[in-house]
Amino acid sequence: MTPKVWSIRTLVILAIFSALAVVLVYIIHVPIFPAVPFLEYDPADVPILMAGFLFGPLPGLTVTLTAAVVQAFTVSAQNGLYGLIMHLLASGALVASSSLYYRRHRTLKGAVGALLLGCLSMTVIMIPANLFVTPYFMGAPVQMVIDVLPFIILFNLIKSAGNSLLTFFLYKRVGGLLK
Repeated sequence: MTPKVWSIRTLVILAIFSALAVVLVYIIHVPIFPAVPFLEYDPADVPILMAGFLFGPLPGLTVTLTAAVVQAFTVSAQNGLYGLIMHLLASGALVASSSLYYRRHRTLKGAVGALLLGCLSMTVIMIPANLFVTPYFMGAPVQMVIDVLPFIILFNLIKSAGNSLLTFFLYKRVGGLLK
C-alpha cells in the first residue's frame, strides 16, 4: 500500500492553518484563573482541529507540530522546550483523537462525539504530563503541581471545549470555502 501523497494545495492549506494557529496564540491569550495566571486560553487549536477534520489525523498532527515549533521559537520563546512538549501533548491529543473519530463518523452527531472525545483526551493526557514534565522542566515540586491540578484539569476542559465549540461552528463554513 502506497502512502497518500499530499498535493501542493493541501500543503499550502496546512501551512496557512499552521500560521493561523501561531497568529491566534500571539493575538489572543487570556488567563482564566487569577490564582494560576500562567494557564492562558488561546484559540490556536481551532485551525489545528479544522486541519484534522478536513484532511485527517496525520495532517492535523503535522499542523500541530509545525505551529508548536514556530510558536516555541517566536511567540512563546520564554517557555522553550517545555512549552513545545506541552503544546504537542495537549493539542496532539485533542486533534488525534477527534480527527480519528470524525474520520469514521462524518455526521453532525459524529462531529459532536469527536470533539467531546478530543476534550476528554486532552484533559486526561495533561494530568500525567503536568505531573511528570512540569517538575522536570520547571523544577517545581510534584506537590505544588498536585496542589494546582484541579485548576489544570478545569483549564484543559475549558480550553478544549472553547476551541471545540468554535471549531464546531466554523468548520462547515471554512471547509466549504476550501472545497
